[in-house]
This record gives sequence, C-alpha cells and structure tokens, in this order.
Amino acid sequence: MSERGEVDVAIIGAGPTGLFAAYYAGFRGLSTLVVDALPEAGGQVTAMYPEKMIFDVAGFPAVRGRELIANLVAQAGAFSPAYRLGVQAATLTYEDGMPILGLGDGTEVRCGAVLITGGLGSFTPRPLPAAAGFTGDGIIFFVPDPTMLAGKHVVIVGGGDSAFDWALALAGVAASVTLVHRRDKFRAHAATVARVKALPVRIEVNSQVTKILGSGRVESVELNGTEEIPADVVVAALGFTADLGPLAMWGLALDKRHITVDSTMATNLPRVFAAGDIVEYPGKVRLIATGFGEAATAVNNAAIRIDPSAHLFPGHSSEDVV
Repeated sequence: MSERGEVDVAIIGAGPTGLFAAYYAGFRGLSTLVVDALPEAGGQVTAMYPEKMIFDVAGFPAVRGRELIANLVAQAGAFSPAYRLGVQAATLTYEDGMPILGLGDGTEVRCGAVLITGGLGSFTPRPLPAAAGFTGDGIIFFVPDPTMLAGKHVVIVGGGDSAFDWALALAGVAASVTLVHRRDKFRAHAATVARVKALPVRIEVNSQVTKILGSGRVESVELNGTEEIPADVVVAALGFTADLGPLAMWGLALDKRHITVDSTMATNLPRVFAAGDIVEYPGKVRLIATGFGEAATAVNNAAIRIDPSAHLFPGHSSEDVV
C-alpha cells in the first residue's frame, strides 16, 4: 500500500468468508487489505466458539473452529494480504469514482473495490461490571490460544457456550479454572455443561465477580463481596453485541440488519460488494460454506469492475501452482 493507502480490494471482516475472499482475491492477482474491529482474525468463530467442532464445512468431516481459522489464514497467506485488526471501518466516500475507505484510526485507503464480509456486523464485547475501575492487565474477552494460559489461575465469567468452551479447553492446561455465573441455569449446550462438570473445574452459580484485585495486573478476584480467590486472568465471556456500526450510515440498501445484494453480490453502492452472513437475497442460507461461494462470486465480479479487460471466471485454482 502507498503512503495514503491504496489496495485493489479492501475486505471488511476477518471471519471465514473474509479470509477466503482474501485468498481468492490473491489468486486473482489482486492486492488485499483485511480490516476487522476485533483484535484477532476469525470473526464469530474465534470470538464465540473456537473450540467447538464444526461439521458443515465441505471436505472436513469435523474441524475445530480455531483450526479452520488457522487454515484459512494460512491459505490466504500464500498471497500476503495486509491486515488491520482491532480497527473499525468508519467511513466510505468516493474520489474520481473510486471508494475511499476511512478507518477508525484516521487512515484512509483508496480501493478498487470494497467487499463487506462482516458476519452479523461489528462485534463489541459486553463489559464486565466489576472491571469498570480496573486499569491493569489480565482481563480478556476470548482466548485465541489456550496454551497461552498454561499454569495460570483463570476465572471465567459467564454461562453460555463460549464460557463453557473456554473451561473445556483450559481444564488441564491452566493451574486452576473457576467458572462464575450469576444464575444456576446455563445457556450453554447441555452436553458441554456435563463434560465441564466432569472435569476439575470449580463452578460457582448464583455468584458474581464483584471486584478485580491487583496492582498493574489481575492477582485475584472477589466473589459476592466476601470471598477472594487467586486469579491471573479473567475471561469475560458475557457475549458480544453486534450491529452494523458505521456501515449503517453509508447509504447501503438494508433489509433489517442485513445488506441486500444482487446475483453478483453487488450492493447498491458503486464498487461495493458483500458476502457471508451479513447479506440478504431471496433464498439466502446462512452457512460458512455458502459464504465461501459468495466470496468467490463477489471477488470475480469485483475483478472485472477493477479491470474491465479481466475475465469474470479465471479458471480453476487447481490449474495453477500456488
């Protein structure tokens, strides 16, 4: 990218669809920039169920969420896409008919095309009330790699699938795992709850973390205002809120929270395409596998907008050595 920032295709969303789009755009010889408000690639998969097995991706009888993301990142890596993670796509303007993407950090990128693959939109972690006045390190919202917490005392706050997935992944890796939930009913899948209950995981129900203690980083937490337990890391697995964020102000044609597209995956805005769970059209099915196909369709149609002499269908990737 140049000093101002220039790229053939800017991909907004680093979930499975966006990562596959980065690969496919690279295969087509297009330079790519992948932008995501989350600090890690993977979108919903990384944020919500990295340890769950996924059964509906073609070619994999079963694949763990984080392994699928790692494979997609490696696949796209053959073409060296640029990443801007932890930065929100903020504005969209035009200059000489070309999209100018403004990022939340003030950076501007001139694009041949923009491809929105933001899943359900921009994800924002729900805050942990007890952490409001704590300024140190050790509070996280998801665990990209369980081995990073080896030998640590971990407290997980929440009662949904993510909380129990983290507990399942960290039991036997962390020095101790305590799961704290404010109710005695869980939103997580019953089978996962049963598996965690069979492990050396302390489960505190009808309880809350009322205070984070430590100097510079987490050292312990207070439960219910009375008991103090050791903690090196607190995982706030309270879920995420999702919305279109600044994209809702761009003038995109919407159907509720989804972006409407035509059969080429084009939106109503010039040189702006969309794919994955964020799009809507008659007969839309929200599967990861569907998003992969939509990403290829979007990239191929974007390619001929960027270069009218290009072919819509470049041939099968098995014909080339990557």
